[in-house]
Amino acid sequence: MLWAGLLVAIVPSLAAGLLHGADATGDHKARADAVNRVGGPANGRAAPEPGEDMPGGAATSRQSVDNANAFSHASGNLDFKREFDFKIGNGVFKKLWVSSPASTKSSDGLGPLFNAKSCQSCHIKDGRGHPPAANWPDDNAVSMLMRLSIPGESLPSDKARFGVLADTKPEPVYGTQLQDLSIQGHDAEGKIHITYEEFPVRLAEGEKVSLRKPRYTISNLGYGPLHPNTQLSPRVAPPMIGLGLLEAIPEAAVLAHADPEDKDGDGISGRPNWVREPGGAAHLGRFGWKAGNAAIAQQTAEAFAGDIGISSPLLGKPSGDCSEKQAVCRGAPNGNTPPETGAEINKELFDLVVFYTQNLAVPARRDPRSDAVLRGKALFRAAGCAVCHVPSFTTAEAPAGPQLSNQTIWPYTDLLLHDMGDGLADKRPEREANGREWRTPPLWGTGLTQTVNGHTFFLHDGRARTLTEAILWHGGEAQKSRDAFAKLPKADRDRLLAFVGSL
Repeated sequence: MLWAGLLVAIVPSLAAGLLHGADATGDHKARADAVNRVGGPANGRAAPEPGEDMPGGAATSRQSVDNANAFSHASGNLDFKREFDFKIGNGVFKKLWVSSPASTKSSDGLGPLFNAKSCQSCHIKDGRGHPPAANWPDDNAVSMLMRLSIPGESLPSDKARFGVLADTKPEPVYGTQLQDLSIQGHDAEGKIHITYEEFPVRLAEGEKVSLRKPRYTISNLGYGPLHPNTQLSPRVAPPMIGLGLLEAIPEAAVLAHADPEDKDGDGISGRPNWVREPGGAAHLGRFGWKAGNAAIAQQTAEAFAGDIGISSPLLGKPSGDCSEKQAVCRGAPNGNTPPETGAEINKELFDLVVFYTQNLAVPARRDPRSDAVLRGKALFRAAGCAVCHVPSFTTAEAPAGPQLSNQTIWPYTDLLLHDMGDGLADKRPEREANGREWRTPPLWGTGLTQTVNGHTFFLHDGRARTLTEAILWHGGEAQKSRDAFAKLPKADRDRLLAFVGSL
């Protein structure tokens, strides 16, 4: 059969990324050899591997995956007391914030400029966001935001220490992201408009797929024109599941898969995004579309500030993302007037939201041992997809507690940056990431997107309407894998998609 021949042709080129992180040695050849020993392609059908049906280890959700709440359950091994904390955190995650001053002292401070009134508004059902179905005013972009920046300057000392450095500065007036909503008496910053250009792609056996290329503009600018060198990067809200497990992967296990100079010559040169503290310490970036944050707490604080305009113990600005040139916004009443807790959300509530975020459980696999899924798994690996979408790691001691510690997990990501080509380039750097690089997104839960969120929009801006479109947008380091998928007979493409859909 054709797919069997493809396996024979491609398997020798498989490189790193197919072992548990605990076994990673930095030697790509050793990891590739181990693929053939553990779960590698055998007669075109990959073997089931122990534990892969429980992608979060013992923390995998115990609840049903057949409904829209599949992403909203606690770690399956969470004890009763901490499950209570999880539920309180869920309440804070869902609650609607209101503008100041208000009688609800624990819920005021919204804005003055914002993108949503609650965390849940963006992360709908704790799942994947989507681009607006239509332009304003017929639809809003509540689960999609627009990052803004202008080019910055790299310090020579930092460049020598960290290699490629791609710092940016906030847009001088509008800050780090466009807030398309505002409280009464303030002007919103603007509205996102998207137009799409369709173009056809031909696959094996004559099948045609239409891809859509987005073009973004901003209208209704409330505070004057944007800087002429403004960089735009749209971002849909990513799924929230398994974040605490990703946070607990040992840094060394991630770095073992990095090969920034492509010393093994396989065309894959994943590299870490280092997040630097003001004092100079560097931490491995793990979260966000470009791995721009190292810890869930920091990611949460930045979301509160930028998306809702709420200050926190980590980011104490009560005016959110209001810039120095937005004086009226900065001078508005806030939710910590008079000063009481040091922030509009106090430490106790903030910590509960972080705990909730760390413990949103990964759902169990669906039909992981079916013939179609196992054949698709072999094709996925043979096409080189697992070089970046590393199947498995073992967590260390987790910040969120023992329930996430020492678990063998199956996220299908290396948490590293990869050049994805011109087609997906946003041309906007973020920390160490350049304008063509993106963090490998985890694939666990991908097949439940329709069930949870009622759509199948993928990639950082939701341009892909199906998994097939998402794969066909891969370029750069992933070009060979993309082309291998396109050359597969339709039956084998369906098998590979069935495997990804089972994750």
